[in-house]
This record gives sequence, structure tokens and C-alpha cells, in this order.
Amino acid sequence: MNLEDVKRIAHLSRLAISEDEAQSTLEQLQKVFNLVEQMQAVNTDGVKPLAHPIEQIMSIAQPLREDVVTEVDQREANMQNAPAQHEGLFLVPKVIE
Repeated sequence: MNLEDVKRIAHLSRLAISEDEAQSTLEQLQKVFNLVEQMQAVNTDGVKPLAHPIEQIMSIAQPLREDVVTEVDQREANMQNAPAQHEGLFLVPKVIE
């Protein structure tokens, strides 16, 4: 990737960037690409993919709380501020035709 690529991508993205910003962006992108190259160079043959890498340090992938109702129904209180409602639902103006 070079400076012209950064400017072209900025133009396609409708971003106005200065020469200094383009140069800075190029340097940052090159660092990211270098990191990706380093990661691709690692031999991962025989390594099984992990759905949840944290499984390696915890007994479960993600501690979950018990799925129980903890709040009371407040629909009536919430609907009091609605400018328009119908059968307990908010009515909004049609936006897409």
C-alpha cells in the first residue's frame, strides 16, 4: 500500500484528508499489515480453532447469569409519555414509503 492508495480510498469514502493525515494513515495501516503478516507467519498446524479463547483460562466460555425476570411490568407508566399509542404500542410516523 502506498500514499496514492490511501488518497484513493479516502476519495472513494468521501473523506477529505490532508497530506499529513494521509501520511499518518498510511503509517498506521502499514503497522496493521505488518502485524497481520507476523500473525500469518505463525505455524498453526494441528491447532484446533477455538470458539471461545477464554475457555483456556476459565472452565466455561462465558459466565452467564440465571435467566429470570428481575423487573416488574411498567408498560402503563412508560406509555404515559407516548404522543400516540395503540393497544399498548408506540405509534410513530411512517418514514419509508
